[in-house]
Amino acid sequence: MEHLTVRGLPLSGRLTSLLAQGRWRQPDPVTLAKVIPWFEDPLNFLTSTAAMEQQSRSMDMFADDPYCAFFRETRGSISSTPVELPWLDVEQAVLIAVNLMPGDDVALALDYRTDPLDPRVVGSDFWTNPSLCEWRTVAPAFSVFAADLGF
Repeated sequence: MEHLTVRGLPLSGRLTSLLAQGRWRQPDPVTLAKVIPWFEDPLNFLTSTAAMEQQSRSMDMFADDPYCAFFRETRGSISSTPVELPWLDVEQAVLIAVNLMPGDDVALALDYRTDPLDPRVVGSDFWTNPSLCEWRTVAPAFSVFAADLGF
């Protein structure tokens, strides 16, 4: 099986397999709500590496614009200290699901800071503190997230 990358980051073998089989798709909303009960807005799961690449470019805009610090996205390469949650290091992240409704600006991302082979899944949380985004852990590894969704 071909090893796929997005933004220079290798996708996990599990995600690569799901993409190749056409099994990485929009989950049932009831199942998704059970897996991420705190996530309130509908999501569009990205079903190709091209879509992941394109959507992930938005992180660069937010990280490079000081007026967008609200989104808590930054570049680890320019930080004097390690970037930790609730911040997202955009150089170590790939978006796998984005807002279904334009303007919601919510997402799920693979976060490679924990494991380059099976990265954790994080989500943007705008509901706990509406004045500031906080990236939170959805699953400790992509393989766990996929299993929780029944993929």
